Amino acid sequence: MLFRLLVGAGLFAFAGPAAAQARYDKASRIFRLDGGDVTYAFKVNASGILQSVYWGKRLPDSAPLAAPELSGLSGFDVATNVVPQEFAGQGGGLYAEPALKVTYPDGNRDLVLYYRDHQIDGDEIRVTLSDLDRPIFVTLTYRIDRDTGVVARSAVIENRSTGDVRLDQVAAAGLTLPVAYDYRLHYSTGRWAAEWTLQERPLRTGATVLESRRGSTGSENNPWFQITRANTTEESGPAWIGALGWSGSWRMSFDQDVTGRVRIVGGFNPFDFAYRLRPGAKLETPMFYVGFSDQGRGGASRLFHRFERERILPRRGGDAPALRKVLYNSWEATEFKVNEAEQLALATRAASLGVERFVMDDGWFGARDSDHAGLGDWTVNPRKFPNGLTPLIDRVKALGMDFGLWVEPEMVNPDSDLFRAHPDWAMQYKGRPRTEGRNQLVLNLARTDVRDHVLKVLDDLLTQNDIAFLKWDYNRNWSEPGWPDADVADQQTIYVAYVRNLYYILDELRRRHPAIEIESCSGGGGRVDLGIMARTDEMWPSDNTDPFDRLQIQDGYTQAYAPGTMMAWVTDSPNWVNQRQTTLPFRFLSAMQGGLGIGTNLNRWGDADMATARYYVASYKRIRETVQHGSLYRLNRENPADARWTNLYVAQDRARAALFTLVGSTHKLDVMPTIQLLGLDPDAVYRIEAMDSTPLPATIPAQATGAYWMNHGVDVTLRGDFVGVGMILTRVR
Repeated sequence: MLFRLLVGAGLFAFAGPAAAQARYDKASRIFRLDGGDVTYAFKVNASGILQSVYWGKRLPDSAPLAAPELSGLSGFDVATNVVPQEFAGQGGGLYAEPALKVTYPDGNRDLVLYYRDHQIDGDEIRVTLSDLDRPIFVTLTYRIDRDTGVVARSAVIENRSTGDVRLDQVAAAGLTLPVAYDYRLHYSTGRWAAEWTLQERPLRTGATVLESRRGSTGSENNPWFQITRANTTEESGPAWIGALGWSGSWRMSFDQDVTGRVRIVGGFNPFDFAYRLRPGAKLETPMFYVGFSDQGRGGASRLFHRFERERILPRRGGDAPALRKVLYNSWEATEFKVNEAEQLALATRAASLGVERFVMDDGWFGARDSDHAGLGDWTVNPRKFPNGLTPLIDRVKALGMDFGLWVEPEMVNPDSDLFRAHPDWAMQYKGRPRTEGRNQLVLNLARTDVRDHVLKVLDDLLTQNDIAFLKWDYNRNWSEPGWPDADVADQQTIYVAYVRNLYYILDELRRRHPAIEIESCSGGGGRVDLGIMARTDEMWPSDNTDPFDRLQIQDGYTQAYAPGTMMAWVTDSPNWVNQRQTTLPFRFLSAMQGGLGIGTNLNRWGDADMATARYYVASYKRIRETVQHGSLYRLNRENPADARWTNLYVAQDRARAALFTLVGSTHKLDVMPTIQLLGLDPDAVYRIEAMDSTPLPATIPAQATGAYWMNHGVDVTLRGDFVGVGMILTRVR
C-alpha cells in the first residue's frame, strides 16, 4: 500500500513498508535525504536561496538540523559570496564559482536563482528555482541510494521566455563541506600508457581545477575525486567521494572560500562552451554522483564499487551484473594481418587454456592493412575472409567460446570509402587545416545523419553475425571541433550533442541486441566514467599491459571504479611498452585482479607456458566472483617499510577471499611486515591455500578463524624481482 502525505504541509512521505528517504520540514524549510550511513541536507534560507546544510555521517532522525542565516563579512564579501549555495547563478554580486552563467539577448548576464517549489517522490527531491524576474527556470534533482547513501544530483535548465538565451557555463551541482583547514584532495592524472597516477594536495584558498577539454573523458584527469581530513587513513576517518557521469568535456573545481568552507562545482566544461537555449527548450546536465564514508579511503572506494555494481552497470536480469568471461584477444599475435586460418589456430590454443571468449581485433574490415586506411568502412574484407565471418564464428563457438570483435565506429580515415562519399561528416572548420591523429579524423556524431549511419552499420554487423562482444575503441581526441552545417549560434552545442548521440547509439544497440556485451576503450583508459559505464560492461584502463606498471594503474583505477569493470591482460614478456622481463605467474597474478584476459602471442608459448596458464585460468574461475563482485581492501599501503602491492578481495557473503601480494624488486634480506587481513567473518573458520597449489610456509596454518587472519595475520616474505603470491581463503565452517 502506498501512502502519500502532504509534503507541502511539512509532513514526510512514505512508500511501502519502509520510510522514504527524502523529506521536507516546513517549519525549518530543510530538505533531508538519508541512505546507507549518510545524511545529506539543504534548506531554503530567509532570502529564498537554496543553501547547503549538512553532508556526512548519518544523523538520527531526531537530530536538529540547522544552518545559520549568513550575511556578508564586509563590503568586499556580500552575502551572495558567503552563503554556501546549492546551485549558484552568476549574479547578485557572486565572486565564487557559479553553477550557471547565462547571457540574455539584451546583453544582460545577471542571474540570481530563488526557490519556487518542490516535489518529493520516494527517495527523490526535485526543487525548482528561477531567476528573480526573468523566465529562466532550473529544476534540481537529488536522488539518494538507500543502500549506499550515494546521492545523484543533476539540473535541468529551461528557457520559458520568448527569445533565445545563451548558456555559457552549466554545472550539474554545487557541493559544500564544512569549515576545516586540513582537507586533502585526491585524484588521478595521466597520459597514454601511464594513466591513473594518484595525486594528493591540500585544499586551500585558490581554485584547484580538474578538467578535460578534449571532447571526451580524457586520460590527463579522470572525473572522480576524494576529499579527506588529516586524520583519514585507508580504513578510518572521513572521506567524501564523487564522480561525474559524463563522457565529454568536463570540469570540476575545488576552492576554499572566505569562510573556510570547501566548495565543489562540477559539470560541463565551460571551455569553448556556448549553448543556445531556444524558447521552451531545456538542457539537462550530466549526473554528479557523490558519497561519504567514515571508514577511510578504502571505505569510500568500496561504497562506490557497490553503488556501481548495483545501480550503474547494465543488467540482463538478476541481482548483479554478469561476470566477465576470460577472454583472448588476437592483437599482439597478428596485429592487422588477420585471416580465418590464423585466427582459428589462435582460437584453438586459447580454448585449450579454458578461455571463454575469443576476440578478433583490428584489421578485419575494409582496406584495413594498417592504420592508414579503411576506418569507417565496417564491411568484412573479402580478401581476408572470402566467406565472411560466419565460418570463423562457427568454429570458435564449436570450441566452446563466444566471439567478439574490435570496432572504432566514431572515427574515419581520409583514405576510406566513407570519407570519400561524405567528407563533410568529419569534424572540421571549413577552409581550415585538419589535424589527424593516428591517421584518422573524428566523425561528427552530433549530426543525426552520422548518428543514424553509425547505428545502422553496427546493427547490421550484429544482426548478420553471431557476435557476443564488441571492443569499442576511440583512439583520438577532438581537434577543430567545428560543425559548419549547423547555425552559427548552435555550433558549440557539439560538445553536448555528440555525447548524447553516442549514448543514443549504445542504448539503441543494447535494446536491439540485449545479449551484446561492450567494452569501453579509448587508446587505453581515455573514456572511463559513470556515463559510459552505464552503457558498457567493462573498461580498458590502459594500453600499458606491463604487469608491474599495471599494479599502479589498477590501484588508481579502483580508487573510484569497481574491479569487476576493469579488464587486465596477460601479454608477452618482454613487454612492448618498456621491454621489462617478467615471469608468467607474476603476469597472471597481476591480471587476475580484474576481468582476466590473455593478449599474448600464443604461438610463442611452449607446453610449460600453456600448462601454467591453464592452472591460473582455472584458479581465476574459482575466485572470479570474489574479485569482480567482492569488497577490495588495500593492505599495508601506509607502511613505508612494505614494498609489496597487497590486495584482498572478500566475497559479499564473506565465504571466500582472494589475497594477492606482489613486489617489483627486493634487495635486502629483511623479513617483510605481517599482512593482517580485513573484512572476514571473525567467527568463521577459513582454509587457506596457494593459488598455484604450492605448499605454504610452515608459519601459516592450514586453517584458522577469521579473527586469527585479521589479528595475527599472514607472514609472507618475497625474495627476488617481480615475484608474488596468491592465496585463496575458503570458509569451511
